[in-house]
Amino acid sequence: MQIVDIFAIAIVLFSAVAHEVAHGYTANKLGDPTARLAGRITLNPVKHIDPIWSVFLPVVLALSGAPLFAMAKPVPVNVYNLRGKWAEAIVSAAGPLTNLALAIFFGLMIRIIFAHVFLPVTLVQVSAIIVLMNIHLALFNLLPIPPLDGSHVLFALLPYKYIAVRHFFERYGFILLILFIFFLSDVLVPIASFLFSMITGLR
Repeated sequence: MQIVDIFAIAIVLFSAVAHEVAHGYTANKLGDPTARLAGRITLNPVKHIDPIWSVFLPVVLALSGAPLFAMAKPVPVNVYNLRGKWAEAIVSAAGPLTNLALAIFFGLMIRIIFAHVFLPVTLVQVSAIIVLMNIHLALFNLLPIPPLDGSHVLFALLPYKYIAVRHFFERYGFILLILFIFFLSDVLVPIASFLFSMITGLR
């Protein structure tokens, strides 16, 4: 594993932590203090690292040359404490939206600041990696496969008459997720590349 791989893993891990903090913070604002009481509304990575999803998975993906993904330990959310009809969907969407916000912020830095100020190329490269990693995380987590956020958004919006669909995905979600990661994750690459170019102006 090269230094750039280790650096990329560190970036994707921090982005995953920010993702989970967004869930906890939003849930707390909408009436559920579970994550706050568990000490999970913090950027301290120690509170969020999961041995499989935060360490093992990104290392395996980096070694295999596959698109890099990582997930932090999900923050606890009690949906019965949430206020508002769409609260569960809002809490679930907060994570991917945070990743998109990070991508846009660093993308604008590349477009505006780095385009007019002489700075080391390394800083541009770092910002570009942050943008790309956060785009990948947002797209990946928006997939409607449990336990990813996209599934929670879908289930929160899905009429009750489709409860059988939810039960199917919840039952086989882990298998579907593993199959997607190792066999279908490349479908996200062109989408991520398109968004990367739009945000940063780079190709």
